[in-house]
Amino acid sequence: MKPSPLLKWFPATVVALVMCVPAVAQIGRRFPSEKKIVHDPVTGVPLTFLTSTPAGDSKIYQTHNQWTADGRWIIFRSSRVPGQAMAVNEETGVMVQVTDKGYTGMLCIARRSMKLYVMRDPSGGGRGRGAAPTPQADAAATAAQAAAAAAAQAAAGVPEGARGGSAGGGGGGGRGGPRGPLQIVEVNLATLLADSEVGTLKDGAAYERVCGTVPAEMRAGGDMALDASEDVAYFRVSGPDLASKLPAGTKIAERYGPRGMGAGPAGLASMNLTTGEIKFIVAVGFQIGHVQTNPWVPGEIVFCWETGGKAPQRTWTVMADGTGLRPLYPEADYEWVTHEAVITKDEVALAIMGHRKPGAPDQGWGNSATREHPTGLAIVNLRTREMHLAGQTKSGSGLWHVNGSADGRWAVGDDFSRGVYLIDRHTGEMILLSTGHKPSAQDHPHPTFNADGTRIQIQSALLADDNRSMNICVIPVPKAWLARTYDSKRVP
Repeated sequence: MKPSPLLKWFPATVVALVMCVPAVAQIGRRFPSEKKIVHDPVTGVPLTFLTSTPAGDSKIYQTHNQWTADGRWIIFRSSRVPGQAMAVNEETGVMVQVTDKGYTGMLCIARRSMKLYVMRDPSGGGRGRGAAPTPQADAAATAAQAAAAAAAQAAAGVPEGARGGSAGGGGGGGRGGPRGPLQIVEVNLATLLADSEVGTLKDGAAYERVCGTVPAEMRAGGDMALDASEDVAYFRVSGPDLASKLPAGTKIAERYGPRGMGAGPAGLASMNLTTGEIKFIVAVGFQIGHVQTNPWVPGEIVFCWETGGKAPQRTWTVMADGTGLRPLYPEADYEWVTHEAVITKDEVALAIMGHRKPGAPDQGWGNSATREHPTGLAIVNLRTREMHLAGQTKSGSGLWHVNGSADGRWAVGDDFSRGVYLIDRHTGEMILLSTGHKPSAQDHPHPTFNADGTRIQIQSALLADDNRSMNICVIPVPKAWLARTYDSKRVP
């Protein structure tokens, strides 16, 4: 009897299907180095790519720390193991998986201890749960998501060169609505990375500690930040009782701008990472985004009114006890302020956009972001409330995502074309440091300094065959600039 055609087909198909099933995702799993150095095609600056294959990599948002406390590892988001966070050793290039149950929102790396804090859905509905997509399905989903984002941004009046994954100022993997109670989890990176190095990995629970659970009724989001003390985390809430917590006379904002975002109320709450105690901080009449902390001043929080574009009043600050709520930089109607980031113990960098030609149609955002008024990379002092402009490109969009070194020497920003510009804050000199990205990339460089101000991390599509996929890249501050001496290392 001849074998059934079905039987002849079955073994080969089973083998093929088995080969497509990924290995069980385990915390501490190691991946080989992809590290390579590529010189920027325009500036010649050496770009160290710590990842170099199309595996769904993206950096943490520039409002947050990127390096571990020992300065050796960079934590990043990736689809190498779908839904999990990765660490890459800057010297060796070796990668290690540092979560195994997913996360939602921001990855918060401690600066004083080898700890990582994430928000997680304990029911398994968070980022990274479920079957891993095939490369083809992942590519199709990415393309569809990019097309939808581009269409939305075009409708919102975002210039073509400015469109990308974070045009609305997102901030983390696992974006989306709340999914019931959420845990805040501490990952012991010191033990995990050491065990991974010598091959003595334990179950994931050995490296994790559940700090506490945020009740479902608080409707917490993954927009989370770690206090300078590293014993408290702050996060956004949107529970139904927030209206009753608003200060008397507060107007509840309606949706603003063509993207239909910004409506309130919203609030901030905190969790004690030792006891799990939750405290309410403040309620405001608008949608909250970009929650961040001052890494040098305990209890100081910076956040924004998130509209997906220009806001009536973008930047805000408040203390952890709910006092001191105020606009960080009181902006005018004609200013488009965005992408604020705490850079020193007293300062916040932000972008005042200059991407529209005077007289151009406002496309729903008002007559803002033209160079009829001062624009550029602005730095606001939290104590004196004074603002000065550190620099601006001569033409084009102007600086967009901004950051600065903790010692006050440098500022950095990217523009719509994905160029990265370095500014000497003492002299005002500005140079194009790198064009090592592509305008067609899924997202923008989002430059962020390391702790000692000698290196800048970006995400780059320079190596991508599809001109969209990004990798983790580190750019050095030029040696000649580092060798400069001043009467003071800090800007007066």
